[in-house]
Amino acid sequence: MPVEDVKNYLEQWNKGKDVREFEVSSATVELAALALGVDGARIAKTLAFRAPQETTPGGLPALLVVCAGDAKVDNAKFKNRFGLKAKMLGPDEVKAATGHAVGGVCPFAVNNALAEIYLDESLKRFTTVFPACGSSNSAIEMTCGELEECSRALGWVDICRLGQ
Repeated sequence: MPVEDVKNYLEQWNKGKDVREFEVSSATVELAALALGVDGARIAKTLAFRAPQETTPGGLPALLVVCAGDAKVDNAKFKNRFGLKAKMLGPDEVKAATGHAVGGVCPFAVNNALAEIYLDESLKRFTTVFPACGSSNSAIEMTCGELEECSRALGWVDICRLGQ
């Protein structure tokens, strides 16, 4: 889904105009931090995991978890919370499940019939964070409350550990 679709989606909250687009890539945490001039930990990266139908409510094929840029998924915590091993989706699967290509995956304008969205506690230490907006050169600044509302997240989870 192009960034214009995300802007249109965010207009429900009068936030479409707040999407920033860059002349440079923001496809990774490091590149996004450079483009925005912020600490990489404040980049809200969206990770897409395989979720077999039999293990998720409603039979949804993807779990999206938005976490801090310096957070890493803790496999034991993930398995304890979701009841399955953390297995990332491949690029084609990500595009099919979210409508966004790798490098621009975000929790906005996602087909919620195909994905469940959760926010990781690692984000809560920041006043504002910067998730992507559907392209490899876009982002938006949001409070955690705004991110929760605009992503229509199903809740907060604790599945990450901090540090590289």
